[in-house]
Amino acid sequence: MPVFVNNLQEKVPVNSKILDTMEMVVAVSLKLEGRGDDPEVTIALVDDTYITELNYKYRHKGVATDVLSFPMEEIDEEEPVINGETENILGDIVISMETALRQSEEYGHSLLREMAYLAAHGMFHLLGYRHDAEDRRRIMRDREEKVLSLLNISR
Repeated sequence: MPVFVNNLQEKVPVNSKILDTMEMVVAVSLKLEGRGDDPEVTIALVDDTYITELNYKYRHKGVATDVLSFPMEEIDEEEPVINGETENILGDIVISMETALRQSEEYGHSLLREMAYLAAHGMFHLLGYRHDAEDRRRIMRDREEKVLSLLNISR
């Protein structure tokens, strides 16, 4: 399962433990959902300015947010073909490190825990989960917490 984590910002230090944890979150999320096809996932770590631009461009909201997900898979859509080969690309997750740091302080837990949660949240969006209704929000939240629990990451 290829997971590519790209740190595109310099405002919040990112250590190898955070990077490794995000890769484990992706792996556990896929396993929990029974996805044995090893799809490719990219996680971009950005600053508030960058994520605000994306949030405006794709959601018409001119504010910073913590995480955005861009799924590549669509129902009844063929997988992308690159260099004549079918690619198994699940999608991209973009996380604002500045917002993640603020939220970790606000919620009173570690930056590692916040990053793991945001990676799980982004993964479940890539996997088709939504939180546009209370019942869907609860289901998605339960899945996110299950991933964190399996990785022994607590508040």
